[in-house]
Amino acid sequence: MGNIITVFGAGSWGTALANHLSYQGKRVTLWCRRPEQAKTINATGRNPDYLKDIDLSENLTATSDLEEACDTDKFILAIPTQSVRGFLEQTKSFLDDKVHLCNAAKGMEISTAKRISEIVKEIMPTAQYSVISGPSHAEEVALFKPTAVVVASFSEEEAIMWQNLLNKGFFRVYTSCDVVGVEIGGAVKNVIAIAAGIASEMNLGDNAMAALVSRGLAEVMRLGAKAGANPLTLAGLAGIGDLMVTCYSSLSRNYRLGQAIARGETLEKAKESLGQVAEGAYTVRALVEHAKELGLELPIAEAIYQVLYEQKTPASLLEELFSRCPKPEMPPEMNWGSK
Repeated sequence: MGNIITVFGAGSWGTALANHLSYQGKRVTLWCRRPEQAKTINATGRNPDYLKDIDLSENLTATSDLEEACDTDKFILAIPTQSVRGFLEQTKSFLDDKVHLCNAAKGMEISTAKRISEIVKEIMPTAQYSVISGPSHAEEVALFKPTAVVVASFSEEEAIMWQNLLNKGFFRVYTSCDVVGVEIGGAVKNVIAIAAGIASEMNLGDNAMAALVSRGLAEVMRLGAKAGANPLTLAGLAGIGDLMVTCYSSLSRNYRLGQAIARGETLEKAKESLGQVAEGAYTVRALVEHAKELGLELPIAEAIYQVLYEQKTPASLLEELFSRCPKPEMPPEMNWGSK
């Protein structure tokens, strides 16, 4: 094998992870969708499109040749969630059946409401799957600022393997066997972050923001309970940790998208000005439809869907949320393990 590890996707997160591994002495290939991006990275040592001011390690080599990028058995998948299915279909002929695949993307597929582990199982059923998530802005990881994340796998041995590869310097990696919980936490928090951006731009205050994040966590946990997640996972790095960093920081793409929407921009205009994928705008479509099928009430997610796709105003939806019938804070479906 020519390389220890390949990172598919040269966006901010893929670039940050590839660079982190490279600076730890690993030989890393960063696969770029566009040949010109790969050529510039190799020539200048910088990504011309993302994390533009970060000097990349000499151990990192970029390529747009998919077959070349597949010359290893360890991969990190850092491409937008809605592109995962097509990419895996395109790539599987180059990959070994027992490939080690660690997913770094967050979200749900719009057309099927499937999590990425479910997509991988469908297309590459023998792949050794893991997922990495947690409060981890790519910009801060690239600057080697202290970060803690979790890697989850159905196999403890697999999770430990990725932990040993990634846990270096100020990048601390914990392990988990709760793939479902880690994926749900990473997907739903992006939707809540859009609401947080809207609330911030509307200057609703600290009380409102704290209530929003808390009730957003309730929606994460409600879906997690239905899917069989461990509640402690959603109280950890992949749940409340990721929710906090996404809802309180202007580094969050979903937060900034919410701010733009609150300023009156259309979704298309907001996405264009953002210049990067905000997964929450896509995940909310799958999430709302999936929640209806499951009989779950996710009022914040439903409100964001109405703002983004039904032209409702944030002010009118705020009134609707506060005029809902009073309810218990913890409804029966959130009582894990109760009879």
